[in-house]
Amino acid sequence: MMTVQDEERRRIARDLHDSSGQLLAVIDMQLSTLAQDLRKAAPQFNEQVEETERLVQQLQKEIRTTSYLLHPPLLDEAGLFSALSRYVEGLNKRSNVQITLEIAPNFGRLPRDVELVVFRLVQESLANIYRHSGSETARIRIARDEGMITVEVQDQGKGIPPEKLVEIPSEGSGVGIRGMRERLRQFSGELRIESGENGTRVWVTISIPQTPVSKERTRTDEGDCVKVFTSI
Repeated sequence: MMTVQDEERRRIARDLHDSSGQLLAVIDMQLSTLAQDLRKAAPQFNEQVEETERLVQQLQKEIRTTSYLLHPPLLDEAGLFSALSRYVEGLNKRSNVQITLEIAPNFGRLPRDVELVVFRLVQESLANIYRHSGSETARIRIARDEGMITVEVQDQGKGIPPEKLVEIPSEGSGVGIRGMRERLRQFSGELRIESGENGTRVWVTISIPQTPVSKERTRTDEGDCVKVFTSI
C-alpha cells in the first residue's frame, strides 16, 4: 500500500509541475503584459492588478512547495544529499526551528526505495518535532557503513509523554510512527525512540539491499562530511 501511495505521490507531483505549474507560468506572463497596458490606459486599476499578480505568484510558490513535499524531484535526480539539503533549506521559510543536517557530500546513491524510505523517515521526524516537541533545534545525522544506513534525528523539546512512550514498542503509537515502522519492515530495519525531559532521539538502521544502482545514479561529489545550518 505504501509503495502504491509513493508512486501516486510521484505522479501527482510530476503532473503539478508539468501541467498546473506551466499553465500558471503562462498566465503570469500574460498578466504582466496586460498589467503594463492597464497602467497606461486605466491607472485606477493599478492596485487590483498588482494584487492579482501577487496572488498568482503566491499560487505558483505554493504549487512548487506542494509538488516538492509530495515527491522531491532531486531525490530521483541527485540523491539523498541534494534532496535533504534542499528540503531543510525550504523548511527555513515555514518555521523557526534551527536544523543541523550532517551527511557526507560523497554519500553516494542507493536503491531508489531505500532513498525514499530515508527521506520519508526524516520528513516524518521533522514534522513531529515541529508539531509536538516545542524544540527550537533539531539535528539530523545520516551515515552509511558496510551495507548499513544509520539515521539519527534529535531535538531538545519537551519529550514524549511517558504513557505514550511505553506504547511505542507494542505499536500502540500514532499513525506517523506506525508508518515509519511499516516502511522499515521491508528492509528489516530497526527503529528506536528515546525521550525524556531533555528531548527526543529517533534512531534508525537500515540494511542496504544488494541491488545494483544504475550508472546514471552513482555520481558522487568529493568532500568531507558537512553541516548545513538552517531553520524549518
